[in-house]
Amino acid sequence: MKNLKRVFAAVLIGTLFAALCASCYTPSPLYGAWSDNAGNKISFADDGTFSATIIDTNGDVQNYSGDYSVVENIISFSKEDGSINSEWDIRGGILYLTWFDAYGEAISLILYHTA
Repeated sequence: MKNLKRVFAAVLIGTLFAALCASCYTPSPLYGAWSDNAGNKISFADDGTFSATIIDTNGDVQNYSGDYSVVENIISFSKEDGSINSEWDIRGGILYLTWFDAYGEAISLILYHTA
């Protein structure tokens, strides 16, 4: 009977340890700052917020901030003047995504992970 209790306790502890390991938080590869040499920058925080400086199609600097969410390879930016949905891809330390400016024009961004 003592051996049965020991085996049960070992199995229970092992199961709890496996559940704890499986529930560990995995950070998103988007977290941190991304920028290019043209002056475009996007920073992603782990609380689901972002801030961005984007050069629009007229060459004007626009600042944005708000929330973002990711479902597979689609990122959705929610900002004061609406939302943007875009496919994204990371290859190495390079983030590829399409931003839509206030005029509805697409801006293809190729951003490098800086921090």
